[in-house]
Amino acid sequence: MLSRAAANLYWMARYMERAEATARLITMGQRMAILPGAHHRDEWRSVVKVTGCEDHFPPEAIVKESDIVAYLLLDLDNPSSVRSCLSRARANGKSIRTALTQDMWEALNEGWRKLDSYDVADARQQLPALIDWIKTRAMTFRGAADAGQLRNEGHDFLRIGGSIERAQMTLRLLDVKYYVLLPETEVVGGTRDHYQWTSVLHALSGSRAYHHVYGGAYTPWQITDFLMLNTLFPRSVAYCYRQIAYRLARLAESHNGLKPCHETIAQMVGSLDGINSGEIFRIGLHKSVVVGLGMTNRLAAEIAEAYHFD
Repeated sequence: MLSRAAANLYWMARYMERAEATARLITMGQRMAILPGAHHRDEWRSVVKVTGCEDHFPPEAIVKESDIVAYLLLDLDNPSSVRSCLSRARANGKSIRTALTQDMWEALNEGWRKLDSYDVADARQQLPALIDWIKTRAMTFRGAADAGQLRNEGHDFLRIGGSIERAQMTLRLLDVKYYVLLPETEVVGGTRDHYQWTSVLHALSGSRAYHHVYGGAYTPWQITDFLMLNTLFPRSVAYCYRQIAYRLARLAESHNGLKPCHETIAQMVGSLDGINSGEIFRIGLHKSVVVGLGMTNRLAAEIAEAYHFD
């Protein structure tokens, strides 16, 4: 496969994953913003921090829902906005049209300019419906790939891109809960703290899966273990790393053996396999997340170098 085609598949998956994740973050922000005192705690800034767009908002400014809708949903100049991600994913897909199934292309192409017709006021008024539409587009795309795409190199690059983006989002969500939303001492373990942690699960569609594993007990260390270490939950960091390792191993068979990225992902999988329940909190959640993000960024750079992405 040409490196240009591989890069387009990889980034197409990343952009679709990012669009859906950003939509889910906006929903999480809405849930947290309705808590008492949310205005004074500037809860919406946590959503901005997860997406890496915090520099766009002055530190002294209170971030409002209208700001989030304008910048993270509609702003075409923001590479992390939903509108921008959907547009870029379609551009990637158009460049490699013959590598996609008809259903994959339709999922990318159908209604891709829908957000062009919305201003901030209209988008806020119809926000739940828009969020559902965005999630449906992303899930339809993934379903089309699962159902019809050949399990060849192209599919491997597609899955690697989606898994890298997903792992990064899960790590950032955990860091924001710990570092930005860390509650005052008197409310640790209280109703607000509980609601914030369960909002993280909700943002990752993990509430029901978590309940199957832990029952009705919602504790910060169990939620952290679930989102970092559980190998059966598709949005956990461990699951994403294992998916990347599997796909890279397949690529190694047809691309002259192992590259530095293969050694890196093996190290990443092994580091999580060696962590016991509750140990992440004892080590330090923020420290663990920073290491995880650093390793994931390093892996992405090594993959791009190994397979000659432009």
